[in-house]
Amino acid sequence: MSDPTSTPEESSPAAGTGPATGTRPAAGTGPAAGVRWDLSHLYPEPAREGLEADLAGALEAACAFEKRYRGSIATLSASDLAAAVDAYEELQGPVTRAGSFAQLQFAGDTQAPAHGALLQLVQERGTEIRQHLLFFELEWVAVEDERAAGLLAEPALAGRKHLLESLRRYRPHVLSEPEERILEETANTGERAWSRLFDEVLGAARFSVKLEGETQDLSEEEVLSLLYDGNRDHRRAAAHGLTAGLKEHSHVLAFIFNTLVHEKATQDRLRSYEDPIEARNLANEIEGPAVRALLDACQAGYPMVQRYYRLKAKLLGIETLEDYDRYAPVGEPQGERSFEEARRIVLDAYADFSPEMAGIAARFFDEGWIDAELREGKRGGAFSASTLPAVHPYVMLNYTGNLRDVMTVAHELGHGVHQHLAREQGLFEQSTPLTTAETASVFGEMLVFRRLLKEQDDPKTRLALLCGKLEDAFATVFRQVAMTRFEESLHAARREEGELAIPRINELWIAANETMLGDAIKLTDDYAWWWLYIPHFVHSPFYCYAYAFGELLVLALVRHYDEEGEAFVPRYLELLRAGGSASPPELLARVGLDITDPAFWQGGLALLEEMLNEAEELAGA
Repeated sequence: MSDPTSTPEESSPAAGTGPATGTRPAAGTGPAAGVRWDLSHLYPEPAREGLEADLAGALEAACAFEKRYRGSIATLSASDLAAAVDAYEELQGPVTRAGSFAQLQFAGDTQAPAHGALLQLVQERGTEIRQHLLFFELEWVAVEDERAAGLLAEPALAGRKHLLESLRRYRPHVLSEPEERILEETANTGERAWSRLFDEVLGAARFSVKLEGETQDLSEEEVLSLLYDGNRDHRRAAAHGLTAGLKEHSHVLAFIFNTLVHEKATQDRLRSYEDPIEARNLANEIEGPAVRALLDACQAGYPMVQRYYRLKAKLLGIETLEDYDRYAPVGEPQGERSFEEARRIVLDAYADFSPEMAGIAARFFDEGWIDAELREGKRGGAFSASTLPAVHPYVMLNYTGNLRDVMTVAHELGHGVHQHLAREQGLFEQSTPLTTAETASVFGEMLVFRRLLKEQDDPKTRLALLCGKLEDAFATVFRQVAMTRFEESLHAARREEGELAIPRINELWIAANETMLGDAIKLTDDYAWWWLYIPHFVHSPFYCYAYAFGELLVLALVRHYDEEGEAFVPRYLELLRAGGSASPPELLARVGLDITDPAFWQGGLALLEEMLNEAEELAGA
């Protein structure tokens, strides 16, 4: 049962962002200018009045819940325990609504003081409410195994079995209630505060890039978009500008990294986690050996990455690719795609697979569930944030119009469709562990890619599309594994060496990436600084391997779809509807996948190699 006011996992906001606190976000730019979400679906005006009323009501309900159940969890019958969980879930709804609104509003404009203040208020009130509820999970976890097993076997708890079993997995890692209360209280001035500062620093950052003799002042999203430009001078200038901007803020950003990595070490020590990645594995409902098998299998595939980039160097006519060449387009420039064109491409591809999926995705565009424009102060990146079952998810994009952004639309709408379908599981089980969170998002990307490929007969165009997809897949699989390896080395070094100087972290970053890229790409001095802007390291340590898990899992699902045809579609949608109501191995077994088999990952890697073989054949390599 996650903290409903914490930072959303990477996977968020639009119109209605500003008026809640009397401020308006900056004017939007880019191909999706004017596309803002409507947060009035969470709170109509006056939003703050409704939000504070929700929090006050939740506090009152939490106090009543504590008075009713404290000290009695171990003695409840199965039916009474089920009723207690129902009551617990119901009182968390208003807290989740308030937390979702505050997080989305802040993501839409991290520079508005009122937005930061509201987020802080919600976090502090959320802590006050949780202080009255901590006893419930602690008392349940403390129930003797034999009695807990007997209760969970009762029909009355059938709908809550997975949830309650999942909580008990934390039994070796929970602390006493006074200790848990202290950790919860100090989180608002600890990890949550540092995460917010990271977003504010990068949201305000500007990057100076000299293009065609003219210096442009760009946002993070705009400068990153230039790394996909067909003009090598533009890419090189963007890399220099990105690095200069990161260096300008490096003291603060590196301090945030060092502080959070040390705080994690403290938390791991207090909670008896032996390995820095262990807590993430537990949350992902996946065993350590399975994660190691995934990481090792992907790392063994690094030569495939190097093979591709050698091919790309030949295609681009560049003797030595440098880091800023990694995402250079192959073939003729694709041109800018309007947001309306992106909508058409994605919805058509979704409809080919499932009209139901396309219908849900269309609602995001039609009903104000998307924020896609570029805007000063807006959080970078993209995500889909589930809110509460009675409302709907919200998708945040920073749409610049290239083909990669079209794929991002497909990706985040996949998340959104997944979250919308899973809402029937209720607040506590609508969200999946990160291991299966990417199932629909990466699948959505694959649907779009295959439709675009199907429409093309020209070998050069097919090659360009294939190269683009390979790069996306390599970024999702191998780069994410390299980032996980970097995190492993970062956390180990921080624990052994103390606070790490920036050159030391740069060294660890380059080492992890050189292992993947070999001599196929030259990593410049600029690239050594680029760990500074990656939010996953700050918001969700060891999140990254879930992307590799998701990509290879989706490749297996696509293979099943190819083999089974239309019969696969309803089973796939049922998988999405199940949300987090069962463990990933159990859910995926329903569609014929055994992710506990160490050889499972080889199937997805083999499919990637088949795609690379086709690219080499089309290129005449």
